[in-house]
Amino acid sequence: MKTAVPYCLCWLPLLLPLLVLPASVVAQAYSNKTLGSSLTAGDNESWASESGEFAFGFKEIGTGGYLLAVWFNKISEKTVVWSANGGNLVKKGSKVQLTSDGNFVLNDQEGEKIWPVDSTITGVAYAAMLDSGNFVLVRQDSINLWESFDNPTDTILPTQALNQGSKLVARLSETNYSSGRFMFKLQSNGSLTMYTTDFPQDSENFPYWSSQTTGFQVIFNQSGSIYLKARNGSKLMDVLTNEASTEDYYQRAILEYDGVFRQYVYPKSAGSSAGRPMAWSSLTSFVPENICTSIRAETGSGACGFNSYCTMGNDDRPYCQCPPGYTFLDAQDDMSGCKQNFVPESCSEESQEKGLFSFEEMTDVDWPLSDYGHFTEVTEDWCRQACLDDCFCDVAIFGDQGDCWKKRTPLSNGRTESNNGRKILIKVRKDNSTSEPSSEGNKDQSTLIITESVLLGGSVFLNCLLLLSAFLYIFRKRKSKTLQPHQAMVGANLKNFSYKALEVATDGFKDELGRGAFSTVYKGTLAHDNGQLVAVKKLDRMVRGVEVEFETEVSAIGRTNHKNLVQLLGFCNEGQHRLLVYEFMSNGSLATFLFGNSRPHWDKRTQIILGTARGLLYLHEECSTQIIHCDIKPQNILLDDFLTARISDFGLAKLLRTDQTRTTTGIRGTKGYVAPEWFKTVPVTAKVDVYSFGIVLLELIFCRKNFETAVEDENQMVLADWAYDSYLERKLDLLVEKDQEALDNMEKMEKFVMIAIWCIQEDPSQRPTMKKVTQMLEGAIEVPLPPDPSPFSKSFPHQPLLCRRN
Repeated sequence: MKTAVPYCLCWLPLLLPLLVLPASVVAQAYSNKTLGSSLTAGDNESWASESGEFAFGFKEIGTGGYLLAVWFNKISEKTVVWSANGGNLVKKGSKVQLTSDGNFVLNDQEGEKIWPVDSTITGVAYAAMLDSGNFVLVRQDSINLWESFDNPTDTILPTQALNQGSKLVARLSETNYSSGRFMFKLQSNGSLTMYTTDFPQDSENFPYWSSQTTGFQVIFNQSGSIYLKARNGSKLMDVLTNEASTEDYYQRAILEYDGVFRQYVYPKSAGSSAGRPMAWSSLTSFVPENICTSIRAETGSGACGFNSYCTMGNDDRPYCQCPPGYTFLDAQDDMSGCKQNFVPESCSEESQEKGLFSFEEMTDVDWPLSDYGHFTEVTEDWCRQACLDDCFCDVAIFGDQGDCWKKRTPLSNGRTESNNGRKILIKVRKDNSTSEPSSEGNKDQSTLIITESVLLGGSVFLNCLLLLSAFLYIFRKRKSKTLQPHQAMVGANLKNFSYKALEVATDGFKDELGRGAFSTVYKGTLAHDNGQLVAVKKLDRMVRGVEVEFETEVSAIGRTNHKNLVQLLGFCNEGQHRLLVYEFMSNGSLATFLFGNSRPHWDKRTQIILGTARGLLYLHEECSTQIIHCDIKPQNILLDDFLTARISDFGLAKLLRTDQTRTTTGIRGTKGYVAPEWFKTVPVTAKVDVYSFGIVLLELIFCRKNFETAVEDENQMVLADWAYDSYLERKLDLLVEKDQEALDNMEKMEKFVMIAIWCIQEDPSQRPTMKKVTQMLEGAIEVPLPPDPSPFSKSFPHQPLLCRRN
C-alpha cells in the first residue's frame, strides 16, 4: 500500500489536465447560467440539461437563419420542442443574454431587440435548462419567474400541463416555425377546443372540434397519457394514451401544421426499440373524424390553402391538392394554397378574351363558401355559358337538380365530397392562347414614336402640324375614354355606369328598398351581367364641384374587399347624378331579422356579432385607407344568402360634406347609436363606431331595440341602462327569460355584455379598439371588469340621462 501511493501520484501530473478539462466542460454545459451568460448564433454552443437530454440555444433552420429553441439533444434529429422567434429568424452573430441587471433578451447581430422574454420580469438570478425539457428563469430565492412550460409553442412534454387559457399554435409548415393555421386551446371556461386561426395572426377563427367535458388542466403525465383533469385532480377524459414507457422512450405531443394533434415516441436506446426504427413514431392522434369537412369558417382558407381542396388519407392526415390548371404556391408546402398556372381573364372591355377559355371537369369536390351567384332551374349548358361570359367567374358548379353556382378566386374551404351529385367546371385558358390586354399607355407611346419619326423626315411646319394633331388625338381619346360607361376606375375594380344604364336597370327607379337621410336605395338588375341583382343607392342633394372628392372616396371604398362588407360594384358620376351600385343582399337588414316576429337562434346572433366586429376592424385598421363608418346600426348591417353579416354604407359619411347634413349640430349617425363626443366640439375618431357597435351588440344579445317606450317599467326603456343595472345585480337572465338558448350560454352572454359596456364608455379613450373588441369576442384575450359607463350626465348636466344613448 505504501509503494502504491507514490506510484499513483507519479501519474497525477499527466492525468490532471485530462481530468480538469472534461470537468470544466461539464460544468459549463450543465450548470446554472448566471448573470452575464450569453449564447451567440453560429458558435455551435448550447446550454444542456444535467442529463444532456435537452439543450437550449440557437438552431440553424436551413439557410434561412437561426431559431432560439429548446430541443431533444441526444437524438440525431435534434427535434425542437419550444422556440422563441419562429416568425423572425435571426442572422449569425445574434446573441441571447442574461444581462447584469437581471433581464433575458435576444438581440440581432446589430443589437436590436428581437425577443424579450417578458418586459415585466426583472430580478432574474440565473437560468437553467432542466431535464424535463423546461427552460426556466429563476429568482435568487429559487422561485421560477418564467418557464417555457408555461409559454408553449406547438409541443408539450411529459410532466407538462396546459392551464385554462393556455394554447398550442401549430407552426406554418414542417420547416417554418412561425405561427400557422391551427390552435389547440384549453378555454377559460374549461372547454378543450381546436381552432383554425386568423392567419397570419394567431387569434381564434373557427372551432373545428370542442370537448363536451370541461376541465381545469390538460396533463401529460410520466406514464405517457394526456388527459383532461378536474380541479379536484380526478381524470375527466383521455385525450391521447399509449403504452410506451417514458423510461424507454422520449415522448412529445404536438399540434402539427396540418391541424392534427399527435403523440410521438422515440426509443432512448437500440436495445429498447423493440423492433422499432430509431426515429419518431406516431402512436396516437387526436383529430375530428374528417378535418376537411369539419372546417366551415366564413373567413380563412379552411383545412388547406386557398384554391386547393382537402382529402383525408387513411393515416388520418389531411392531404391538399390543386384543381386542374392550378399549381402550388410553394412546391415544398402543399398547404400553401394554389395559383392559376395561366394568365387570368381580363375584365377590360378591350381585351377581347372571348373564346379563349374552356373548362376542366371534376366530380366530388366543392368550395362551399366561395359562391357569389346561385341560379336555379337552369341547364348545364346555360351554367357553362354563364361562367364563360362572366370575367369574374373562375369555377362553375352544376347540380343534378338544375342548380348553378358561380365561384371566384380565392376559393376557400375546399374539400372532397363523395357522391355529391355535382359537376365541377374549372375555368382554364385554352392551349396556346395568350392574354396581352391592350394598354392605353402603350398606344400613346406608339403614337408618339410615329410622330417623332415624321418630325425627323419632314418640314418644320408640316411636322408641327402633325405633332399638334397627334396630341389632339391623344387628348380627345383619353377624354372620350373617361366618359365611357362601365370603365373600371384606376386602382379599383369598379364600373363607371351611365345614369341611363342605371335608370334602365332599376326600371325607372321603381322598386324602392329603403330610404335614408340623404339617399334612396332601389333594386336593380344588370342585364349585361346575366341578370345580376344589385342595390342602387341614389344620393340626394350632392353639392356641385365635388367630383374629384367623390371619385377619390369611391376609389378608396372600391379597394376594400372583406367577407363582412357589402361589395361596391360601381358608381355613376354624371352631371349632377351621384349613384353607388352595391351587391344585392337577399335577406335584407339585421333590423328586420332581429326585431321581427321570430327570435333568431343564439348561435346565428353570435356569428353576426363576430362578423360585424371583423368588418369594422377591417375598415379601421386593415384596408389601405382608414374608413370611419359613422352610422353603425342594424339597418346598415345586411345579411346575405347564408345570413352572414355584411356592413353597408361604409365610408358614405366621408362622401358627404358637413354642410350637407340635415342637422345643425354637424352630428352624423342615427339617434340611439350616436357616440357622446358628437355633442362636443372635438374631432371624432374610429371610437364613434366602437360606441355604436356596443349598442348593436346589446341589441343582438337581447333581441330588442335600445330604446322602447312600450314597457311597463321605465327603468327598462333604455336597453343599455337596463343591461348595465342587471349586470351589476347579476340578473342578466331577466333580459332573456324567454330565450332558452341564451340562458344555456349565460357565461358567454355575460362576457358579451361586459364587452358592450366597455364599448359604450362616455370617454372615447376608455373604449377599446375594434381589434381588441374582436379579440375579446373571440376569446383570444380576457375581458376585464368594465367601469360604469354613466359619467355622460356629469359632463353634460343640461342633458337628460335618457339622452345619453339616444
